[in-house]
Amino acid sequence: MKLIDLHCDTISRIFYESGELKANDFQVDLNKLKKGGAIAQFFALYLDLKEEESLNNDPSKTCLNMLDLFYNEIEKNSNDIALARNYCDLKANSKKNKISAFLTIEEGGVLGDSLYNLRNFYRLGIRLITLTWNYPNSLGYPNSDNKFRDTGLTPFGKEVIREMNRLGILIDVSHLSDGGFYDVAQLSSQPFIASHSNARSLRDHSRNLSDQMIKILSNKGGVVGINFASDFLIGGEKSYIRDIIRHIKHIRDTAGIEVIALGSDFDGISSKLEIENIGQMNKLYYALKKEKFSEDQIEKIFFKNAQRVIREVL
Repeated sequence: MKLIDLHCDTISRIFYESGELKANDFQVDLNKLKKGGAIAQFFALYLDLKEEESLNNDPSKTCLNMLDLFYNEIEKNSNDIALARNYCDLKANSKKNKISAFLTIEEGGVLGDSLYNLRNFYRLGIRLITLTWNYPNSLGYPNSDNKFRDTGLTPFGKEVIREMNRLGILIDVSHLSDGGFYDVAQLSSQPFIASHSNARSLRDHSRNLSDQMIKILSNKGGVVGINFASDFLIGGEKSYIRDIIRHIKHIRDTAGIEVIALGSDFDGISSKLEIENIGQMNKLYYALKKEKFSEDQIEKIFFKNAQRVIREVL
């Protein structure tokens, strides 16, 4: 089964902990991606704003250093992986049996307060931005703190949404406040996504989406990438496939199969996992088959829905 995964933190782990993309002890590397049937992996440039500030670092420079590292990794492994900036690149890479790397930023604060930073990151290959992480930034507010739940985007954040639409950059609302979500839904002329979130009605966590949000996301043509972390599935020390499928079924019944994709959050998960790495995605495939999902439905979940959004937005 082909696979598109909308979120992993592997670049950051390679950057901060050392390692290589070809083979490592993390949850995502090229060997595991091949085994898992991946045709595309979205790689997040993740950084912690408060940590960067405590070190007196410029977040945008840290992001650029991370980006440089990953370009070097792509060049070293050019027989197996290539950068993808759009749907045409995805198809061309697939014909060459290469995995497509879509580059993303998980912390819109790296843009500062300048649209030129957004445009320059676009020129460097960034095709998705998670607007916030766990702290307020120049774009908006996080869902990690309940006091920000109903707070919307900043004026600059609204400018960024319009410019992302113009450029063709995917807007990612995972980590964003509820108020920010509704602002994006109103402002964006393009489909947007929640790259690694689950259903709040099954697991009452602010990082998850309410049923109303899931319906809005579906109506806008977007997708929610199912997050494999136990904390967002059910809680506890281990993530189980049965809980992943429980969220998939609920989201399907709430807003249809077309809104479901995969956003594993591999290399950003602290809990133990029944699906230990990206190379074990066949476990989810066979579990879905056992639960009477059709081949067409599984294909939509595994890659077709994400591929549609890539085609429409990029």
